[in-house]
Amino acid sequence: MAREETKTITSIGGQALIEGIMMRGPRKTSVAVRLPDGSISNEYMDAHYIREKYKIFRLPLLRGVAGLIDSMSIGYKALMYSAEKAGMEEEEGEPGKFEQWVDRVFGDKFMSALMVLATVVGVAVAILLFFVLPTWICNLLSIPLPAVGSGWLRAIIEGIMRIGIFLAYIVLCSQMKDMRRVFEYHGAEHKTIFCYENEEELTVENVRKHSRFHPRCGTSFMILMLLVGIIIGFFIPFTNPFLRTAVKILCLPIAVAVGFELIKLCGKYDNIVTRAIAAPGLWMQRITTKEPEDGMIEVAIEALKAVIPENGEDKIVR
Repeated sequence: MAREETKTITSIGGQALIEGIMMRGPRKTSVAVRLPDGSISNEYMDAHYIREKYKIFRLPLLRGVAGLIDSMSIGYKALMYSAEKAGMEEEEGEPGKFEQWVDRVFGDKFMSALMVLATVVGVAVAILLFFVLPTWICNLLSIPLPAVGSGWLRAIIEGIMRIGIFLAYIVLCSQMKDMRRVFEYHGAEHKTIFCYENEEELTVENVRKHSRFHPRCGTSFMILMLLVGIIIGFFIPFTNPFLRTAVKILCLPIAVAVGFELIKLCGKYDNIVTRAIAAPGLWMQRITTKEPEDGMIEVAIEALKAVIPENGEDKIVR
């Protein structure tokens, strides 16, 4: 059955940052960060959503691809902003000889080039781990076990390996002190969104009692993409690791689009089917969200308040 008519933030998303939270509304994007002096900095990000510029990207399936591009673009800017604000307590000392040489030779272009290089390396590593490696391992297994080389079994084994790699990565990240705080902010974001959806006053006390597991979450979206990728793999006949990887990368927009629509479906309806779809992502959120401190909830409240539309366009009749 459809959920009851209520305020909804289907059009408002959040993202945990370094000592802060980004909230995206229908028209505005706000980044709230806890500063070293204990105060909260809340600023609007310059956001030009693809779905707002081009109406075609509001259509089902296409809106998922546009949403991912928007999230990556705005999320990167918000992450850099939060890192800068959260690191204000670092004392500024005299730069070393290497820093002076870099500044003299490369100037301001060095950091930009470094970020581009880091992004390229990160994407390359992700492709090797999530696409090339599983296919290569399946090829090795198919020598003693020919059945592994068959279409449906290969797709399932490759999919399980990708999910295993993703799970291992998330677990390792959760052991880092800084990442644990990010996961706590992630929990604060979800609790605050739940409080708003239930039309309760946004106070620390009201937010604290809500669940940190939300069906419309980036973690759930990633898991759904990986699961959809298994189904897509059924229809890719190639066994060459690089050719199979190339086809899978070309099919990524399909996985993104379907995953996005499934997430929206889970937010709109509450029944046995949608609960089954949301279950893997909700389970993964036990790792990617942690119970937040009250101070983190305060940051989430400030971020959300800044993007709540005054004209009620976030109220959707289902």
